[in-house]
Amino acid sequence: MKFKIDENLPIDIAQFFRENGYDAMTILEQQMGGNPDAIVSQVCQEEDRTLITLDLDFADIRTYPPTDYPGIIVLRFARQDKLYLLAQIPNLIDLRFSQNSRGGR
Repeated sequence: MKFKIDENLPIDIAQFFRENGYDAMTILEQQMGGNPDAIVSQVCQEEDRTLITLDLDFADIRTYPPTDYPGIIVLRFARQDKLYLLAQIPNLIDLRFSQNSRGGR
């Protein structure tokens, strides 16, 4: 799986995914900081990457229909400070592995 980490998340998240065998890039690594959501979503489509973001605009399935994208994960946590976010990210990988072990995806 390939991921694109939005600029509103710590870049350490991309490193965490890489250390766990995933292909992860950040918006900032690709000098895309400040680009409109439409450009970000288009690049994710072109690169076949799942976007991980805090941006609620991406939760609008009328604007970003799930069938048109490899994936969009909009994170909603009680807190959004860096340490808390970094502590929560391993749960995304754990969830994926537990779904695969049950035959889901």
